[in-house]
Amino acid sequence: MNWAALITWVLTAGGGFVLLAIWLKNGGMRQREGGRIRPAFILSHFALAATGLVLWIVFVATGSNALAWIAFVLLLVVAMIGFSMLGIWIRQRQQRDVAPAEQRFPVAVVGLHGALAATTLVLVFLAALGVG
Repeated sequence: MNWAALITWVLTAGGGFVLLAIWLKNGGMRQREGGRIRPAFILSHFALAATGLVLWIVFVATGSNALAWIAFVLLLVVAMIGFSMLGIWIRQRQQRDVAPAEQRFPVAVVGLHGALAATTLVLVFLAALGVG
């Protein structure tokens, strides 16, 4: 279970990197208007996810239960931020006159990133519980 969670987390991070690169390339850091995904949101999502991934790698290497639970809690916060950003992104897609950087995200990548993230959250939780 530990390795399965690590693999899905790395795949999720790969999708996240693609989305972050698209967002940065299209001026996401300059967005300040309401209804946009703010830089602080995306950057904190990225930083917390990366921190959790590093902690998960250390957990897999050491078996420290405390690290597993800390990584899970971080991942839970990352998921909440991600769901908030998804809500903003969906609302924007309904408005044809809005063209923020995140509207250049491929729908398939957003969907895959979310599905992998949900899978990772479940796997990390189960692994932290000691299942498998």
